Amino acid sequence: MNKRLYIGNLEYSVTDEELEKLFSTEGSVTSVKVIRSLDGRSKGFGFVEMETEEEASKAIEKYNQSTFKDRTIWVNEARPQTQINKRFDNNRRGYNYNRRPQNDLNSKLRRLRKRY
Repeated sequence: MNKRLYIGNLEYSVTDEELEKLFSTEGSVTSVKVIRSLDGRSKGFGFVEMETEEEASKAIEKYNQSTFKDRTIWVNEARPQTQINKRFDNNRRGYNYNRRPQNDLNSKLRRLRKRY
C-alpha cells in the first residue's frame, strides 16, 4: 500500500525532480508533487508517495528535521485533507444566508418596498 508523506519548509526553488531524487535513496517513489500557487511559485511544501510503509518510515526517520538546500525540512505522514471552515458550502455563502426571521420589522418593510 502506498504511503503519502508531507514535506514542509522546502526551499521555494525546489522542483519535483529534485524531491524525487532525494527520496528515491530510501525506496521506490510512486509520485512527487511540490504545491504551487496560481502564479506558479512554490508554496514551500509538497507531498511524496512511497511504495511501502516501511520505506516511508525509513524516509521519515532519515529526513525529518534534516537540511536540504540550506533549509531544515519537516517530513511527516500526510493527513487527509479536511474542510477547514464548515460555515461555507460549495457556493461560498455562509450557512445563515437567507435565514433571517421573516416576521421582524425590517423584513416586512423589505417586502413592502418590493411591491412598489
